[in-house]
This record gives sequence, structure tokens and C-alpha cells, in this order.
Amino acid sequence: MARFSPYDNNGGTCVAIAGADYCVIAADTRMSTGYSILTRDYSKICKLADKCLLASSGFQADVRALQKVLSSRHLVYQHQHNKQMSCPAMGQLLSNTLYYKRFFPYYAFNVLGGLDSEGKGCVFTYDAVGSYERVGYSAQGSGSTLIMPVLDNQLKSPSPLLLPAKDAVTPLSENEAVDLVKDVFASATERDIYTGDRVEIVIVNAEGIRREYIELRKD
Repeated sequence: MARFSPYDNNGGTCVAIAGADYCVIAADTRMSTGYSILTRDYSKICKLADKCLLASSGFQADVRALQKVLSSRHLVYQHQHNKQMSCPAMGQLLSNTLYYKRFFPYYAFNVLGGLDSEGKGCVFTYDAVGSYERVGYSAQGSGSTLIMPVLDNQLKSPSPLLLPAKDAVTPLSENEAVDLVKDVFASATERDIYTGDRVEIVIVNAEGIRREYIELRKD
């Protein structure tokens, strides 16, 4: 007998790469359940502040609920402090929000990317209950097991045990990072049935935010 489950996994893959003065956040636009594609054009990237974006895979109903909570908390912060939240502050807020629901978690796997107060790229990677880490690059979602080894091979981040601590930014230029993201998504699409259709790539730098799209396999 099939029992009711409050959760589903709608698949999809998110990737973020932080550079010296930029951050690239990317996600595919396919949303699935089981072997059915619900839509081929669903954006998994949410703009939380001018220099801060959230990419989420997992259960998209929980993701949307989480985005609404973060947006309302950010609005309250803006009224109280008369400024927007920095990306590291938003990172801590997201961790607290996820941890608060740890006994009935948001089934969402998040990557937060943007620029910190010094203008450096920053990426925060999360589990479902709010444990997080600032890293130079990250992947989450159904294709993350295919993408992460490639990023590890190409971007080799310094060990977090090194003293003094090294900056967790990648040595690539902005264009090289965008090209790498396009390559890893094209590769993951070949093997992961939940990743495909199109990649939305968002580049955040001192000039602002710009978007690029590339088509992927549709089968």
C-alpha cells in the first residue's frame, strides 16, 4: 500500500563558482517527478538581494516556501537597518532558517552565491538542516555527484586545515568559469535524467547581474 509522503524530489542541479571579483550561479530548468517532466522551463535561481542569489534543488514546494520566508525576513532587515543584507549575513540567515525547521525540514538543497562586502565572490553550500560552509565552488542536486568530481579536479580548493587560512576563491577568470559551468552541465545531462533542457547562468560582479542561457539535451 502506498503511503502519503509530504515530500517529493523534483530533481535538477545547481552549481556556483566564486572568483576574485565575481560569482557564477547556474541551474538547469527541468522540473520532474519520477519519470515525468512537469516543466522544461522552471527557474531554480532566486534573487534575494542585489549581490546575493540562491539556487535550490530538491522539493520545489519547500524551496518556494523557503524563498518566501527569506524574502520577508530580508524586507524586515531592510526596514530596520536601512540597507540590504550582505551575502555572508544572508548565508547565516539561511542556515538559521533551515535549522529552525530541523525536525520537519525543508527538503531543499541550497547553494548561495554572490559578492561579500569587499567585492569578493562567495559561495555557501548547505545540507537540508542548515549546516553550511563557505567554499570556492559547490554543486547540489541530482547531478551533483557527476559534477563535483570535475570541479574538484579543475579547481582544487585549498585545505580548510591550512594556517593561515587561504581565500576560498577559484583562480579562473569570469569567462573561464562560465565556460566550465557550461561544460559540466553538458556532461551531467548525458547521464542524469533529472538534469536537462536548459541552463540558466547568472553572473554577479561589480557592474551588477547578467544572465545567460544555453540549451541542453531535451530527452
